[in-house]
Amino acid sequence: MISREFRILFWVLCVHLVGIYLFTKGFLLTRLALPDRNADTCTSLATHKKAVLLVIDALRFDFITEHPPEPASPFHHNILTLPRELTAAHPDRSFIFNAYSDPPTTTLQRLKGITTGSLPTFVDAGENFGGSAIHEDSIMHQLNAAGSKIALAGDDTWLTLFPDAFQSNMTFAFDSFNVEDLHTVDQGVIDNLLPLMRHHRNSWHFAIGHGLGVDHAGHRVGPDHPVLREKLEQMNILLHDVVAAMDDDTLLIMLGDHGMDKMGNHGGDNVLETMSALWIYSKVPLSLPEYTIPEAILPAITFPGTPVPHRHVQQIDLVPTISLLLGLPIPFNNLGTVIPELFNRDSDGSSLQKAMELNAAQIRRYLDTYRSSSSGKELDPAWHDFSLAWDGIDATEGNHRLIALDNFTRLALSACRILWAQFNVFLMGAGLAVIGLSILAGWALYSKLRDITDVEWEKWVDDKVWWSFSASAVGFAIGYLTHVVLHEYLDGVAMHQTMLFAAAISSSFVMIVTTRPTITLESIKTLPIFLILHTLCFASNSFTVWEDRIVLFFLISSIVPSVITGFTAPTSRLRYRILGFSALFAICVRLMAMSTVCREEQHPYCTVTFYASESSSAPPLIALLLAFPVAIAVPRVVRRILEISKSDSGLAVTFIPLLFAPSLIAGTMFWMLEWVDSAQVLGDMGDVLRVTRTVLARTTAAVMLIGGLSVWWTSPVCLAISKSQASKASTQENIEVTVLGFANAFGSPYLMFWLIFFSIVWLMTQLSGQIVLGLSSIALLSYLEIIDSVRDVHSLNNSFTSPNASPQLANTNPNPDLLFSEIVPLALLATHTYYSTGHQSTFSSIQWKSAFILGKTLSFPFSHISVTINTFGSFFLGALAVPLIVLWNLPPLPLSPSRPRPNALRAALAISLYFAVLAFGAAACGAVLRRHLMVWKIFAPRYLGAGFGLLVVDVGVLVGVGVGVGTIGAEIGRVFGSVRGVDGSN
Repeated sequence: MISREFRILFWVLCVHLVGIYLFTKGFLLTRLALPDRNADTCTSLATHKKAVLLVIDALRFDFITEHPPEPASPFHHNILTLPRELTAAHPDRSFIFNAYSDPPTTTLQRLKGITTGSLPTFVDAGENFGGSAIHEDSIMHQLNAAGSKIALAGDDTWLTLFPDAFQSNMTFAFDSFNVEDLHTVDQGVIDNLLPLMRHHRNSWHFAIGHGLGVDHAGHRVGPDHPVLREKLEQMNILLHDVVAAMDDDTLLIMLGDHGMDKMGNHGGDNVLETMSALWIYSKVPLSLPEYTIPEAILPAITFPGTPVPHRHVQQIDLVPTISLLLGLPIPFNNLGTVIPELFNRDSDGSSLQKAMELNAAQIRRYLDTYRSSSSGKELDPAWHDFSLAWDGIDATEGNHRLIALDNFTRLALSACRILWAQFNVFLMGAGLAVIGLSILAGWALYSKLRDITDVEWEKWVDDKVWWSFSASAVGFAIGYLTHVVLHEYLDGVAMHQTMLFAAAISSSFVMIVTTRPTITLESIKTLPIFLILHTLCFASNSFTVWEDRIVLFFLISSIVPSVITGFTAPTSRLRYRILGFSALFAICVRLMAMSTVCREEQHPYCTVTFYASESSSAPPLIALLLAFPVAIAVPRVVRRILEISKSDSGLAVTFIPLLFAPSLIAGTMFWMLEWVDSAQVLGDMGDVLRVTRTVLARTTAAVMLIGGLSVWWTSPVCLAISKSQASKASTQENIEVTVLGFANAFGSPYLMFWLIFFSIVWLMTQLSGQIVLGLSSIALLSYLEIIDSVRDVHSLNNSFTSPNASPQLANTNPNPDLLFSEIVPLALLATHTYYSTGHQSTFSSIQWKSAFILGKTLSFPFSHISVTINTFGSFFLGALAVPLIVLWNLPPLPLSPSRPRPNALRAALAISLYFAVLAFGAAACGAVLRRHLMVWKIFAPRYLGAGFGLLVVDVGVLVGVGVGVGTIGAEIGRVFGSVRGVDGSN
């Protein structure tokens, strides 16, 4: 039967999920893709009958420029040299550009851009692992409409986007998500594209080659590695062969879909991620020197570290350019501008002017159509500027007309970039209302549950569960009727969203009303200052950027009250325990902070230590040296802590040495083998090492999740019970029962439960992160001992001041009321662990390697789950550990006022409240600052992190309190009988 704790926490999860969903739908909307097709064909500007589009994934601009950053890297500069050699020899037919790739810089979104000419939105990044077909107008659709035959060799993402565009006998697609495979896709391009060009020239009109080796090398080893040099050399040879196989009717376009950052990753808007290479080459001249193009329409930009600026274009400028060069209509939704150099064919610039006029007319037609659509109001703020720019075209001639045309197309692009950061205020407000009211409801439950007696709490919780879900059902009906009546006024709000909002609001409101918490001045004074300050940080972009440092300060500061208590402890034993474990806690936390991954905004005041360097994804030497010692030490530390309360018996005797310790060794071994493979320490043994570590990872996960949970479920207690003859002198036979582990009867078995999931997170975490996790686990155990000792101090102090001291002294370890301040360090520790395991609130910090732990290719849902565990595992472990605050060193005494289950429920509500307040703060600040310059770079990613973190915390307490605590309570009740407060009834 499902426990009542599980039911009430499930309700909390559902309400939070509704609030986050509604706010996210209002905050991160996608743009409207118009279904119209452009049919205006202009063949007079066409120069070629065929084209080869060669995409070298993640080819950054400095990889091909003749002026690389100084000092030049021997691993990726001056290697792919053919483009600059031909540009120097034939400047009228060879052109190199620094192309801006609109973020998110993920392959699927960039392919959308270079085929449709449209802009992505922030939320589109999530589609990179599961995109859908493109239905809006694109070059591919225009080629098909013209009867052109399209060939493909390489990345199978193209088939996802255009499943019916390619000729079946000329389609050679390869898996795009096997990051560890550096060669198969590139070799597939070489083996299939070149024969098409050499021997089947008349069977195709548009050939696409998309290699992934450069991108995969960046992800695997970073840009400063010999492997990347080998891949660039291979691509240079491929370019030589492609150029040699071209005829005069073929146009070559080589580009990187995006760049890569110093670590070799991409996905965000870092300048190194958005500056991609673009090279266009023809064997016949495209540009004549007789006409000088106005400098105003030829912008230049300087790549970081390079000595000279270089010609700069938007990557989507390819769309109108290629379309006109091939005699195709420009795709209807295009916002790119033709590249002027490729239409400079006349002494008077007439061809260029005609191309720009066609381009401007197409964009104007698109804007007019968009404004007449259901989303047309989005363009109202910029429409006056559009009209002035359009009218200004007819008032000019010559070069000024070219400048006016360019101004109009660029104004449309820049305005749409801003306007498509669109927001639905209704949904944002609804989401904030749901999250805010859920915080009040959670606080009401947390506060009132303290005052409910042991006898009444089960019935009380049952009543709350019934009222909450009944109110949700009524809310669904009210939401349906409200939407039917008021749908004309609910712009952009779907019926199911109205129903979800009404259900969540009504159930939260009923929860607050039926609970009726008592608000006193004392309760207001106990509001956690660290939670308030932490939430206020999100109102500042600087504080948000440096949140990792702020959390470290808060975490160390949060144990200061315990240290002060330690100095005033009535006994030397308690004093040494509190001060000693506080010192150990602080040391572990400070050592964790030595592991850092830096945001772009933190430079130059931050140094990457999580990896070997800023330009490498390999582990640092210190991690390689310490990984196995830490993996060996953690189980020993756990065993040593349990020895304090004699709880290293029962399940702990077998579980720790036979399951937990080997699982940590196996998890570390996996990442050691990954490093050996990436660094090619053993030469070319990639396949053997890949199979070995895949089997190791799958076996470890299966053994812990199936075997570990089965062993724990069968006999979770960590007790050793022995019987002996009490006295031989007595005629009456007395049996003395000795129970080792009695003092920690609740906490020790729950720790075993927690260690099962800890081992899974360990497996999904890279070597540097495993060391951090080890330190975090020691910090957690230290904090539990601190809390237990502080409670003993308070208990003794109360005993000394009580008028009836003797009964109080007989029981110095009751389970007092849980304080919210006791939960705060645990929440901060979870957040600190998140940052110290190599994460930041940025897309580029996502550790994509973890997607391939359980297999060499991307597989749903295992890859998605492993990335989620790698990213948010610290929050799950923190939430899962929160019952230990209540259960640690809690004996099942018959006369003690122990109430583990209701107090565990309060602890779960408390940590959920902490992260709910953070999510509300991040959402509110994101809403208020939605027009801030840094909204998509700082505030939106932090909101997403807070939202996902809250949901993970809710799942963690659901598993911990809803499953773990109830099972342990039932087993302890079975072992010791019907003792007050320990029975496991539901």
